[in-house]
Amino acid sequence: GVGSGWVAETAARPETDPATLALLEFPAADLYACPAATQTLLDDALVDLDEWLAGEVEDAFAAQETEAFVNGVGLNKPRGLLDYDIVADADQDWGEIGYVASGAAGAFVTESPTDRLIDLVYAPKAQYRPNARFVMNRRTVSTVRKFKDADGNYIWQPAQRAGETASLLGYPVTEIETMPDVAADAPAIAFGGFRRGYLIVDRAGARVVRRIG
Repeated sequence: GVGSGWVAETAARPETDPATLALLEFPAADLYACPAATQTLLDDALVDLDEWLAGEVEDAFAAQETEAFVNGVGLNKPRGLLDYDIVADADQDWGEIGYVASGAAGAFVTESPTDRLIDLVYAPKAQYRPNARFVMNRRTVSTVRKFKDADGNYIWQPAQRAGETASLLGYPVTEIETMPDVAADAPAIAFGGFRRGYLIVDRAGARVVRRIG
């Protein structure tokens, strides 16, 4: 970052350190599907087979991308957010993901499990929290939805209107099926400002190539 400092009104203002720039490379991989159909099937189908195949391929691509963005190893596919080194939050450095322990092996502590989620919320610095969200799979959601505060109220807030998302401790929740289940040493819940911490590069849109033979 750019260097700065305090000076008196009439004091000299020497040059400060500039921001340091570095080249980051993002190799793009190809995601493909090659379904086959005979010309007779294309001619005789009662439905628009091209449109149906396109929908099926779109669903397959979405599933592949979701898996890669979470668990991909970076070989001919994206590197997933959980493929980076995961260390205790107090020891986290650039390029690493910090974690907050749940308090029990393969589970949440039975007494005040919500406190662990609060610790997770305040693990990132303040500038990374305004657009932060929780990410977990449906089985973890089922567990967390049962957490209550000291007054016996559920801490999970369901969506109030169509198009909105549920919230947890005031932050939105996104379900991603490929996130790990709650288990020993498993990063089952992710929290942070993902727009600042994870970049998705899309080189080109989908391209349809028809091959005869």
